[in-house]
Amino acid sequence: MRYTVGIIGVIVVAVVLWEVFETIILPRRVTRRVRVTRTLYLLTWWPWSGFARRMRNNRRREKLLSFYGPLSLLFLLLVWAVGLLIGFAIIHWAVGTTFETSAGLGGIWADFYYSGTTFFTLGLGDLAPTATAGRVVTVAQAGVGIGFFAMIISYLPVLYQAFSRREVNISMLDARAGTPPTAGELLRRHHEADEMESLTQLLKDWEKWSADLLESHLSYPVLCYFRSQHDNQSWLSALSTILDTCALVMVGVDGIPKWQAQLTFKMTRHAVVDLTQVFNTSPLTTDGQRLSSEGLAQLRGVLAEAGVLLNTDGGSEQTLAELREMYEPYLAVLSDYLLMPTPGWLPKKRLVDNWQTSAWEVTKPAREEPFRKCMLEGKHNAAKKVTAH
Repeated sequence: MRYTVGIIGVIVVAVVLWEVFETIILPRRVTRRVRVTRTLYLLTWWPWSGFARRMRNNRRREKLLSFYGPLSLLFLLLVWAVGLLIGFAIIHWAVGTTFETSAGLGGIWADFYYSGTTFFTLGLGDLAPTATAGRVVTVAQAGVGIGFFAMIISYLPVLYQAFSRREVNISMLDARAGTPPTAGELLRRHHEADEMESLTQLLKDWEKWSADLLESHLSYPVLCYFRSQHDNQSWLSALSTILDTCALVMVGVDGIPKWQAQLTFKMTRHAVVDLTQVFNTSPLTTDGQRLSSEGLAQLRGVLAEAGVLLNTDGGSEQTLAELREMYEPYLAVLSDYLLMPTPGWLPKKRLVDNWQTSAWEVTKPAREEPFRKCMLEGKHNAAKKVTAH
């Protein structure tokens, strides 16, 4: 009986340590279907997200969802710690550890108490093993406890550094592409500022950002549940905007070379597809209504009015549809699973950017006209210099 229970205790400790290794140390995606960590997230995310879906107030829903990532991480660490504590308590009972005690405890409760004080390295001294087997298990558990907490201490800074790197570019996209960001607004604002050439550098930066997102979020999938600082921003909406922009440039935007857009498209799509596999979610079939033929015509008209000319060749619409089919089904399933809405192609009317608002400007956001005036004056002065020469 004790032999069988001892094997169970060893298995519990081994499973927890292997989960810790795969989650914290192993820098690659784990493809096994049966995992303790994955099971815990499935058992907690579905009821949490299900409750959030019933909430009609968007702000309250986003606030509730923003708690899940950090709380799930703390809950996971707690489950690991409790698993190790219970596993070693079972091993102590199985090897028949006896104690010199002044605590008045006995039986299995003494094993649990001693396992807890040893794992958390309290060193109270009210229980002390008297047999060799108990002392060996005690030393092993103390070593595991120290190593476990050392890994946790190093794990959390890595997570939050990756989260911070992710959010920097998302925040910068606010002024460049609106809130929430859209491909149409990104192109319009760059043309308005006479900075279409800088769009290539922007796409190059986002190629690196997508590669960093792919590496960090595959290694630490819990980061996918961490929400952005503003409830109208997300890493998924940023990816969607960049993919939409790359698709338009690849189809043909006057004055923008296609090479960098192709590179960024490949890297960003790679990130979206692999993250879909992390959650074991199949891409959803889309009906193309995110940008219908009428919507595309409206997009062409709005951009043409701003001076941005899209390719109007006969096969351009079909090419754009084929490019969208390569990533929109994956965006759709991630959006549905994580409850992160993806933006359209054109901004909605009467929306203001996050930089224009504050707690003191709820009803009267900061105006953008002074910035437009500065840009127009800059263009006018540049034109005068060219004319003078």
